Amino acid sequence: MGDLAVRTFTSADPVDAPPVLLVHGLCSDGKADWVDTGIAEALTAAGRTVVVPDLPGHGESAPPSASAEATAPAIAADLVAVLDRAGYSTVDAAGYSLGARIAWELAATAPDRVERTVLGGLSPAEPFTAVDVEALHRAVREGAEPADPFTGMIAGMITSHGDRAAGLALCVEGLRSTPFAGGAWNAKVLPVFVVGDNDELTRGIGDLAEELGEARLVTVPGAHHEVLGGSAFRAAVLDALSR
Repeated sequence: MGDLAVRTFTSADPVDAPPVLLVHGLCSDGKADWVDTGIAEALTAAGRTVVVPDLPGHGESAPPSASAEATAPAIAADLVAVLDRAGYSTVDAAGYSLGARIAWELAATAPDRVERTVLGGLSPAEPFTAVDVEALHRAVREGAEPADPFTGMIAGMITSHGDRAAGLALCVEGLRSTPFAGGAWNAKVLPVFVVGDNDELTRGIGDLAEELGEARLVTVPGAHHEVLGGSAFRAAVLDALSR
C-alpha cells in the first residue's frame, strides 16, 4: 500500500511523553473523528504531539487496489510505516470503532511500538463477517440493493462516498478476511476500553476486558455514533493517556 496521508499536531508546551497516534473509524477520516471533535486539540494542550493518519481509502489517503492491501495486518503495517517515516520509536494510541480494531492489531503485530492504548467503541465480535461481499460490490458497481439488511446498511454508508465507494468496499472485504478474534494483549500496558452506555455494537466487551486481566472498562454516555463527539469520551482518552 502507498503512504497514508497524515496530519501532525505539536504542542506549544511539550511534555516528556510519546506522540499519540489517533486512528479513525470506517467511512470517516482523521479530521472528522479526532480534529473536529476537539480531541487532537485537547491532547496538544496537554503537551502531546498528535499523529492523525487517514486509513486506506479514507480521507486524503489513496484507495487500496486490492482487498489484500486492506486487511487488518496490512493497515497496521501502514501505521508502522507512518511511525518509521516520522522517526517515532513508540507511541500511545487511541482508536475508535474500526480504529480500535486497527489499534489492537498494531499492538498485536508491533507491540514494541505501542505504550498506552485506548480502544473506543470496539466490537468484541467481527461485524464484517456478516457482510455479503459480492452483494456489496454489486451495490457499488450497479446500484443493486443487497437482500441482506446489514450488507445494505454498509452499502449505503459506502456508496454515499461517491467515487471512493469501490475502494471502501475493498477495505470491508479485506477486513472481513482477517476478522477480529480477541486473544492475548501483546503490548506492555493493558488497554483501556471506552464504550457508550447505549452502544449495542460493543455488547460483551466487558468479557474481553476481563479476559485480559486488569484491563479497565470505562462507560460514557451515548450510542455508537454519539460517543466520539462527547466530552466524556475526550476526558477518558486524556485520563488514560496521561503520565
